[in-house]
Amino acid sequence: MKLSDLGSRICIIGPSNSGKSTLANAISKKCNLKVIHLDQLFHLPNTDWQERSVDEFISLHDMAIEEESWVIDGNYRKCLPQRLSRATGVILLDVSTPSSLFRYVNRTLFQRNRYGGLEGNRDSIKWKMIHHIAAVTPKSRKRYAALFEQLTTPKIKLTSIKEIKEQFDKWELIR
Repeated sequence: MKLSDLGSRICIIGPSNSGKSTLANAISKKCNLKVIHLDQLFHLPNTDWQERSVDEFISLHDMAIEEESWVIDGNYRKCLPQRLSRATGVILLDVSTPSSLFRYVNRTLFQRNRYGGLEGNRDSIKWKMIHHIAAVTPKSRKRYAALFEQLTTPKIKLTSIKEIKEQFDKWELIR
């Protein structure tokens, strides 16, 4: 599948720390699309991942998806239906739990300014996040895989870090 087949409103979903924000940023640069990182809409900047109110988040989300073109990364199930209804293409990153855990530790300890991070925040290892990746994400992976199969919009599923890297190369994306 060519990147252009996904259209001008691309939704990237998948487990925490699977590479959604990195891929979204690369697609944004290549296709001149506005990049929207849902973690940045859900959390307040200059905090240690303090959440916004649900109403404020959904309002920001709904305004963002009304734009004519974008690439958006994140799951946030409460507002996924309206996002998917606007999307012209979907990418599912379905990497393993160990890969997600490795990426979480690596990005938290070694990446200063990562894509999708919060403005004014330095990430730190959090047990809550480790639990989320190890215990919650495996259930979510099954749900997103089933949802993905039902989609009729152009879509692509990448099931490993290796496949994601190969797709970067195929689409000539800059890491």
